[in-house]
Amino acid sequence: MVVGAEDCLYLNVSTPARAWPGARLPVMVWFHGGGFTSGSGGDYDPTRLVRSGNVLVVTVNYRLGALGFLDVPALAAQNPYAGNYALADQQAALRWVRRDIDVFGGDPGNVTIAGQSAGGFGVCAHLAAPGSRGLFDKAIVQSGPCGNALGTRAAAERQGAAVAAGLGCADPATTPACLRDVSVEALVRIGRPGGVAAGEVSWGFTAGTPALPLQPLTALRRGVAAQVPLIQGSTHDEMTEYVASRFDLRGSPLTAEEYPVVLAQFFGDRAHAIAVEYPLSRYASPDLALAAVLTDWGGQVGACPVLPADNAAAGRAPVHAYEFAQDDGLRIGDLAVGAAHGSELPYLFDGTFDWSPPPPPDPTLSAQMIRYWTRFARTGDPNGPGTPYWPAYRHDGPVLSLAAGPAGIRVTDFAANHHCAFWHGR
Repeated sequence: MVVGAEDCLYLNVSTPARAWPGARLPVMVWFHGGGFTSGSGGDYDPTRLVRSGNVLVVTVNYRLGALGFLDVPALAAQNPYAGNYALADQQAALRWVRRDIDVFGGDPGNVTIAGQSAGGFGVCAHLAAPGSRGLFDKAIVQSGPCGNALGTRAAAERQGAAVAAGLGCADPATTPACLRDVSVEALVRIGRPGGVAAGEVSWGFTAGTPALPLQPLTALRRGVAAQVPLIQGSTHDEMTEYVASRFDLRGSPLTAEEYPVVLAQFFGDRAHAIAVEYPLSRYASPDLALAAVLTDWGGQVGACPVLPADNAAAGRAPVHAYEFAQDDGLRIGDLAVGAAHGSELPYLFDGTFDWSPPPPPDPTLSAQMIRYWTRFARTGDPNGPGTPYWPAYRHDGPVLSLAAGPAGIRVTDFAANHHCAFWHGR
C-alpha cells in the first residue's frame, strides 16, 4: 500500500505555550530520516525539545524515492534540480521559515537545521548547496556523516535511464513526458519488491549538479561550504541493525566460516587485513564482528567518515563532535544491537523509530541531550548548567561520548576506538 502523495510539501510548527509573534525564539528545522524512501516530519513529536529548551521546532516533508531524486539527462535539461528535487523542497521550507516564522514567535535570524540519517545527509547537502546559503545559521548532523560521498551525476543518470527504460520511457526525446504519465504508485515502488529494478536502486542527493556542484566534504575542505557552528556525530554501533536485518532476522546468523566470505564480498582483496584487524576472538559473535567492521568503515553510515568532515569544518567555525553510546538493551531478533543507528532519537523526540516500541530513554540523559541541542540552537555553544562540559573539536581531537550514568558523558578517544587510522590508511 502506498502511503502519502507527491503533494507532500507540508510542515509542522511546534511552539512553546507562551510563544507570541515577535518573541524571537530560536528555531530548529528537522529533516527526517528513512533512507530517502520513507518517513515524514509528522513521525517526530518534538514536545520535549520545545518545552525544555524554549525553542520552536519545524518538522518538514520532502519528496522521496523517484519523486525526489530521479535524474535523466532530459530532465536535467529542463530543471537544474533534476536528481535533487528533495533538496529544492527542503530549501523551500527554509525560505518559508525565514519569511514567516516570526508570526509563530520564532527568530528568522536564528535557525538551526538538523537531521538524522537521510536527514543528516540533507544537512550536509545544505552546507554545500549554493541555493541554501543564508537560509540557516547552525547545523546538526546525526548519523549522516558529511565525510560520506553523495551520489554523482553520472551514476544518477545511469540509474535514471535504467529506471525510465523499465517504465517504458526509454526514448530520450520523450522521457520527461512519458515519466509524467506514470502513476505515482509505480514510481514509489521503484526499487521495492514488485516494482521496477527491485532491490537495485539507491536514492539520494546528487553532487556535481547545478543545485549541488561539490561533494559536501570537498566544499568543507575548500572553505566554500556554509561556515556555521556544527554539531556532528554518530552512534557507537551504527551497523548492528543492518547486520541483524540481513542475517539474524532471516533466521541465519552469520557463522565463523561465513565471516571471511562476507568480508571479501564487501572489501575484496582487503578482506584478510580487515579480518586480522577485527579477529573473531574479540567479539561475542561473528555478527557483532561484522557490525563493528561496517560501523567503523562507515561506507553507508558509521564512525570514521565523521572525522574528515569535523577536521575540515573545525578550522572555520565551531564544531562539537559526539558519539551516542547508550546501550538500552535493544535486541533485533536474537542480536543485542547496542547503540544502533537511530537509537538516539527517543532521547530527543517522542515517536516510533525503526523498531517498535523503543525502550523508555534514560530521563537524565534525555534531559542533558536536549539541553545540549537546544542551547546550541540558541547560541551556537551547547555548554551550560546541568551538563558536563563539551569541549570544542580540534583536529583529530575530543569527541563527547553520550551515555547514562555517573561517568556516562565523557570525552572518548573516538578515532582509536573505531580503528580510524586503519581505515584512513595511517
